[in-house]
Parts: sequence; structure tokens; C-alpha cells
Amino acid sequence: MTGASGPQRRTEPTAPRFGYGTNGFADHRLRDAIAVIADLGYAGVALTLDHGHLDPFAADLPRRLDAVRSELDGRDLGVVVETGARYLLDPRRKHHPTLVSTSEEDRAVRVDLLRRAVRIAADLGAECVSFWSGVLPPGTDDATAWRRLQDGVSRVLDEASRLGVPLGMEPEPGMFVDRLDGVLDLRARLGEPDLLRVTLDLGHCVGFESDSVAECVRRAGPLLVNVQLDDMLPGVHEHLEFGDGVLDLPDAIGALVDVGYRGLAAVELPRHSHAAPDVAARSIVALRGGAWTADALRRVRGTPSAIRTLFPAAGRHCGRGPLRPAVDPAGVVHGTTDDAARVRLLAALAGDAATEIADLYRYGDDAEKRGVLRGLSTVDGRLPVEAGLELVRDALRSNDTRLVAAALGPYAAAHLDQHGWRHGVLKCLFVGVPLAAVAGLDDRADAELLRMVADFAAERRAAGRAVPSDAERLLADQAEPAEPGGTS
Repeated sequence: MTGASGPQRRTEPTAPRFGYGTNGFADHRLRDAIAVIADLGYAGVALTLDHGHLDPFAADLPRRLDAVRSELDGRDLGVVVETGARYLLDPRRKHHPTLVSTSEEDRAVRVDLLRRAVRIAADLGAECVSFWSGVLPPGTDDATAWRRLQDGVSRVLDEASRLGVPLGMEPEPGMFVDRLDGVLDLRARLGEPDLLRVTLDLGHCVGFESDSVAECVRRAGPLLVNVQLDDMLPGVHEHLEFGDGVLDLPDAIGALVDVGYRGLAAVELPRHSHAAPDVAARSIVALRGGAWTADALRRVRGTPSAIRTLFPAAGRHCGRGPLRPAVDPAGVVHGTTDDAARVRLLAALAGDAATEIADLYRYGDDAEKRGVLRGLSTVDGRLPVEAGLELVRDALRSNDTRLVAAALGPYAAAHLDQHGWRHGVLKCLFVGVPLAAVAGLDDRADAELLRMVADFAAERRAAGRAVPSDAERLLADQAEPAEPGGTS
């Protein structure tokens, strides 16, 4: 494309800037928390105003603000201001008072805090002030709650408009505005004010939104001014480390890239302060791996041959640590983080994937071979079954325990003949692969397998050698064997 200024360079999409919330460093001095966050490679902090870090009611607030601004600027860190401190305004009632409290005087206390937060944000050069509605008092009808909320937010917007500071309203589970629809409704009721935008916690989307995380991101789109990052389980409001819930991190980051979000996306783990440096270190590794995977998926979808260079690079960018938990969103069982990334790359291949997959296995190292084996079920239907089974059988001929474990995943459970599958299970017992890695064991175990395992156990005992506990458990659990699960 050319224009008046000459040829225009096409820029590649970039990930949001990752930050970390200071409410996850509650046991650190603020300057120490900022130093740890910066040294780990984060690009910013989500600064919760609280008595332990930056008290918005402190008598020497201007001096403290100068010190914080100096710390942030000296480390080239961005900042958003968060206002969700639990007991800042009331030492006995968490998050009280709120914008929807019954008493006008109570609501005024919250409005005053938010207006102070706007002034603090302006002094720090913050990207926004994030806030929520509050829990609806018992007996309060929706119409009354909306009037209270509109009045309070309008008063905060007056201060935000005076200083040019965006506000990001967060839908918070259990509060009056608990979903994205509520934030969008409030904006409409107030006439779509430009400075009233959206804070989106991606864990909350997992737990409580009816749409997927990616769809929530797309719906918020250009209104996104602040993103909070944590994992979560559906229906459970508990902020978890990445991998302990069901958040699809690459998919979520990919959605943020797609909508052009370039603000801070900060880890929100307020109950992990007891291990803050370690948790923050694990989190940035997961975020970098997620961002790399999101970009790699985009590239493979656009140019399938790109997988040839991206597949080997997964370990370097995503790490090789164990998955948290044992089963990750990509369907990898008992695998590692690079396994999960490679599985997703295989799934992104369009059309007939047989040649690419065969070459990735043939020319790959052990980790790459393992990634192919774990990803076979994601390309089922686009890869001739016999071609996939050829790779499974090759792995079962090896003595690499990780390859053997990967070979007996869901693909083998679905397609490997019963004779070959039984010998694969026995191979696991011989080389020490836990039978928990064998997909479909309970469904496919039959009398012939039990006979083979019993003979194996008898030979071990006769030789004075220990019988693997997995073999003992299998024989006990299958005392009444199921019917054969395939052809012999």
C-alpha cells in the first residue's frame, strides 16, 4: 500500500503489555513490590490504593506520590489505579461502602475515594482508574440501584473529565453489575461517555459470563481500558494461577491482539501474597508462552508451512515444565507446557496435514516427536489412520518412557488394534510408565490383557523382583474384566 507519505509498512500484531497487581504483593513494601515486578520483566503495575501501599487519605500523600512516580518512571513501568481494597473505607465490612449503598452519606464516601483515585491517577500518569458497583443491599430494587449508580458514576466522571483520566468499570461477580452487559447498559444510560470504559477480568469471564472469554473481549473491543488476568473455574469466584483453572490463555491473548488492545493486562492474584515473587515469576513465564503461542497459531493458520520453524521453537518459548493441572485445555494428558503448545499448532493446521505431521515427527527431536504423538487426536480425520498409527508404533518400539506415554494417548485408544494396544500397556509396565498415562485403560482392558499382566507379575515374583504397583492395581481393579474393546 502506498500513500502521500510513501510506502506503508505492514506492522505485525503485538500482545498487550503484561503487568502485575500490587494487591498480590500485600506483604511487601510498595517500592520493593515495584522492584520485583520490574525485575521479572513486567511492563507495568496495577496499583491498588490501600493503607499498606499507597493510602489515598495519607497526610503526606503528595510526597508519597512523588516517590511512587519516581519509582515507576525510573523503571519505565506503566500503571493503572485499582480501587478494590477490602477494608480501606470500613475496618469491619469488606468493600463497604459502595456506589449502591443505602445511605447517601455512605455513597458519598465511595464517590470521594474514586474522585481521589482520579486525581492520583492524573498525578501518576496512570492509564485509567478501575472500579466496580458494589453489592446490592438487601431489599433494594434494580431501579433504585441504577439511580444510585448513575448518580455516583456521573460525579466521578465530572472529575475524570476535568483531568482527562479514563474510568474502567469492572463487572464483579456477586455485585450489582456482575457481567459485561451491565457495564454496557450503564454506559448507555449515561449517554455513552467516552471516558467511561471497561475493565475486564478474564477469570471472571471464565467463571460467570455466558459468552467465552474471547467473545467477551471482542464485545468490549475498543472500550477496553484495563484487563485483569487470572485463571478460574466455572461458577467459582476464586482467582487461580494460570493452569489451575480452565482459562485458555493463548486464545484470550489472541483475542486481545485481535481487538487491538495495547493497554496493561495485569495479573490479579490478591490471595497469593505469601508467595508473591514465585507466583509472579511463574505467571510471567505462562504469559510469555501464551503470547508466543497465540502469535504462532495466527501464523500457522495463515501459512501452514510456518509450523516447520515454530514447532521446534515451542520449548524455548513456552518452557518444558509440567502442566497445571494434569489435563490442560488443549487435551494434553500428563504432558508438559511445550507439549500443549505443539498440540495447538497441530490443531491449527488446515486441510490435509499428513505430510507436515510425518516430517515433524521424522525430523524432530524427542520432545517434538512427543508433541506430534500427543496432538494426533486433534488432526483425526485430516490424517489417514494408518499414517498416524505408524507413528504410534514407532514410538512404542522405543525405550523412551516419554514417547511411550505419549503414544498411548487418546489416538491409540481410538485406533490401535487390541493386540498392539495390549502390548503397549505391557510395555508401560516394563519401562516404568505410569498406567495413568494410558488413555482408555478402563474401557479397553480385557481378559487377555489381565492374563498378560498376571504372567508378567508372576515372572517378576519368581525372579525375586518387585511387581510394579500399577500392575497390582490393574489386576485388582479389573477383577471382573470388561468385554474386549477392539479387534485382536
